Amino acid sequence: MHLLNLTENPTTYTCNVYYLKSEFSSVPSNNTIIDIGRDEIIFENFSNIEVNPGRKLIDQIIITHNHYDHTALLEIVKKEYSPVVYGFSPFIKGVDVILKGGESLLIADKYFEVIHTPGHTQDSVCLYCKDNGYLFVGDTPVIVNPGEWTFEENYVRAMEYLCRKDVSKIFFGHGPPLENNCNERLKKTLKVIMNSNIKPGSQ
Repeated sequence: MHLLNLTENPTTYTCNVYYLKSEFSSVPSNNTIIDIGRDEIIFENFSNIEVNPGRKLIDQIIITHNHYDHTALLEIVKKEYSPVVYGFSPFIKGVDVILKGGESLLIADKYFEVIHTPGHTQDSVCLYCKDNGYLFVGDTPVIVNPGEWTFEENYVRAMEYLCRKDVSKIFFGHGPPLENNCNERLKKTLKVIMNSNIKPGSQ
């Protein structure tokens, strides 16, 4: 699996736009973007991507949540490249497949589990690959320092679930990835959450 951050050098405020593709043309794969962002630099970076013979540049886009900095260019990219778009919220214009959590999606040449994590927004999802331990979290607050916090019960359950995974690298919606001690950091966050105010979650 080959991974690029198409907004590593942004020209405006945006999220990280991750592009994932297989390094081999002979295996089943989906060229995938995780969050489309709002920086048109992605179009310049599209031209630098080498696509395997017979493949589309973008097979699918997965939206981690509905905020503008993660979705603004969705309609433009969808019109130009015709990808299948996945998202948890039915209110994101351009989403083709509504996620519920628990799905297994082929991203590049790896299968990722969709995990509903209603912390940052009610429609937030994370994507986890068991094969390599990669976890894409969007803006879900998986690294939290002690403070006066209130969390919904549904998010606590989601964090407990994430802590049962073996995570090697965390890719955030903003900023660089976390490459060291990921499991320990997740468990520290869960401890902070459990010592915070917890309110019943919406169904």
